[in-house]
Amino acid sequence: MPLLNKVRTAAPGGHGGDTATHSLSRLRSALTLFFALDGFLFAGWVVRIPAVKQQTGASAGDLGLALLGVSAGAVITMTLTGRLCRRYGSHAVTVVTAVLLSLSVALPALTRSPLALGLVLLVFGAAYGGINVAMNSAAVDLVTALRRPVMPSFHAAFSLGGMVGAGLGGLLAGSLSPASHLLGLTGVGLVLAAVAGPVLLRHPSPAPPPESLPPARGGGASRRTVLVFGVIALCTAYGEGALADWGALHLTQDLGAHPGVAAAGYSVFALTMTLGRLSGTALLERLGQTRTLVLGGATAAAGMLLGALAPSVWGALLGFAVTGLGLANIFPVAVARAGAVAGPGGVATASTLGYGGMLLGPPCIGFLADWFSLPIALTTVAALAAGAAAMGYWARNAGATQAS
Repeated sequence: MPLLNKVRTAAPGGHGGDTATHSLSRLRSALTLFFALDGFLFAGWVVRIPAVKQQTGASAGDLGLALLGVSAGAVITMTLTGRLCRRYGSHAVTVVTAVLLSLSVALPALTRSPLALGLVLLVFGAAYGGINVAMNSAAVDLVTALRRPVMPSFHAAFSLGGMVGAGLGGLLAGSLSPASHLLGLTGVGLVLAAVAGPVLLRHPSPAPPPESLPPARGGGASRRTVLVFGVIALCTAYGEGALADWGALHLTQDLGAHPGVAAAGYSVFALTMTLGRLSGTALLERLGQTRTLVLGGATAAAGMLLGALAPSVWGALLGFAVTGLGLANIFPVAVARAGAVAGPGGVATASTLGYGGMLLGPPCIGFLADWFSLPIALTTVAALAAGAAAMGYWARNAGATQAS
């Protein structure tokens, strides 16, 4: 990992500056590993949902209720984790929740009833929500200390981890039972936490440079600003949830795509989102946060209009790809701005709203598809992306830091 920060704790050329550089570089590497682990474990669970459904004898309705356990646990924990980070430090909370996530990912495969599945998913969701707030809080502190807008690189690691977890899970699904697979994920998670955890525990969150601190703001103004960026995150996650659940159906039902081609729809979206996040730091350094938000929202809106209304499969796939590029950096920037304004509490609020958007998207699309049509319903993704662009421009001076 190249030494990216420009921070010095001693005179230029002194040993203190080199020590600070090395410390922040190690922190960045360790934190990147936790983001990748989070995506890897969650995707590994998701690909085994059909097998666990069969194992528990759950109906579609039973499974839907059980899966609400993930959502409920995550939302409840997200609202509490900000306080835990302020009390114990975001690094310690990240390590503890990573261990809990690694242990709880094995629990669903050990259940034999829908009720038991729902209860263990409540635990899994709590760990998932906790680690997302804690590691994003740690990332906000590190971004401020580095004085470089590297937040998208952490979310790119999450996306890459998810792609690896889903791909590996698909390969192992035919040869390993859910219990063996998910227990294997527990082992991988504990090993990675043991490797990266001591780095976070030995190094406290870096103090931000004095000149990077935002000016003092009234409590009401800060809360409003955090809510704005939380709603921006919600608009992004709404699109992710909608395309994950409805993209393939749109391609097959409305455009007559082959099932294999339809399955590639979300993969194309996820791939371009990952590529967009990998290039996000360079984009932010060139354009700044506000223009990145506005350009991303406008690009996603145009892409989703094409994806929803194109008369051909390939036109829709192109639209999905453009949408992924547009949405890629909106969520990381929104969380970073919320954290810059209000610390871990801001990250918790923005993350909770963002996660709510991912939950809100699929059912909203379903209701609108029943009332109108699926292509019309999918245009709401474009509308919210355009709304995120407008809100990003409106909040252009809120919580500004050196990173912007």
